[in-house]
Amino acid sequence: MTRVLVVDDQFLIRAGLVALLRAAPGIEVVGEAGDGEEAVERAARTAPDVILMDIRMPGISGVVATERILAAAADPPPRILILTTFDLDEYVYTALRAGASGFLLKDAGPDRLLAALHAVAGGDTLFAPSVTRRLIEAYAPPRPGTAPAGADRGPPAELAVLTAREVEVLRLIARGLSNPEIADLLFISEATVKTHLNRTMAKLNLGSRAQAVVLAYETGLVTPRGA
Repeated sequence: MTRVLVVDDQFLIRAGLVALLRAAPGIEVVGEAGDGEEAVERAARTAPDVILMDIRMPGISGVVATERILAAAADPPPRILILTTFDLDEYVYTALRAGASGFLLKDAGPDRLLAALHAVAGGDTLFAPSVTRRLIEAYAPPRPGTAPAGADRGPPAELAVLTAREVEVLRLIARGLSNPEIADLLFISEATVKTHLNRTMAKLNLGSRAQAVVLAYETGLVTPRGA
């Protein structure tokens, strides 16, 4: 069973999510919260596997709640799936940077919501890579001294601990490719892709695939298209 905590300040939306999840096989709703402060308290008390987190709430936002929950969580920490109204939202970028596993638009249908929840619960922490890439490209701060666009640059100093293949995998992940696509492109297995990513995250002390993508842009390993 995947244990889920639902966080949304709008009662009707929260009640609808809870009802949907309770009717879905393999999911147990362990609690619900109406604001960020309550979310932090409920997460500590219930230890969910996944948290559906509203991003914009009065008081403590979903960003702050995400930071506090992940900072206090035991290992393994919960996967946090951000719920948002806008796909290009600086709040969402900040939450991904803080360690959220991905995000989903609130107008997504039930099937997509359930698929996203199972995806992040299973470790696929970038549910919509192409949209997430656009989000990061929109809000990642420009790296001082980065040359104008063209081909991707070589690995920056911050990534010196990585092997050449780990850098290559990180670059492709940041460009929005899925594990199967990377495996096909590099003529390696999906398991090997996951191994390279896991080693990269361990070396760089990252908690999610989304954080790895953010870091790739912020260090200048990849640059926004057309930048």
